[in-house]
Amino acid sequence: MKKIVVGVTGASGSIYAKRLIYYLEQFKNECSYEVVFSGNAKKVWEWELKEKVNLSCPVYDIQDYFAPFASGSAKYDAMVIIPASMGTIARIANGISDNLITRAADVFLKEKRKLIVVFREAPISKIHLENLLKLSSSGADIFPAAPSFYSHPENIIEAVDTIVLRVLDRLGLEINYKRWGN
Repeated sequence: MKKIVVGVTGASGSIYAKRLIYYLEQFKNECSYEVVFSGNAKKVWEWELKEKVNLSCPVYDIQDYFAPFASGSAKYDAMVIIPASMGTIARIANGISDNLITRAADVFLKEKRKLIVVFREAPISKIHLENLLKLSSSGADIFPAAPSFYSHPENIIEAVDTIVLRVLDRLGLEINYKRWGN
């Protein structure tokens, strides 16, 4: 069974995290997952989605360094930071482990485990690009939260899912969806 960590930061785009968690629930027989929210992430979630955070999985405090995935000796398979703020990306890219999300990301990189970073920012500065390049060069998978439209999404959920379903692919969780050429 795969063990996955989901980090949610205060960047706009909480719907991406919500949809990823929705799909991870569908894979209960193949994976377990745990979530950590940054200091502002819950506020942004409530503002954007107009709902309180109510998850059925373990949720860790941003300062809880006793969370199992804060150590390389814990056997986790993947971490997804969705949405990832540019501040979080900068701290990870520069080795600053000042909270549970950045510490866990540092662990996943040093242990050469899958780290997926889904950023939602525009425009992107040279500093942002350099930090994303550092993460990519260190082994992270970088996803811009930029939906595709060849599947003709009919609403925002379907557009968001074009990114979330690709993340599930990178996690090795098989799901049937409209792909290019199908």
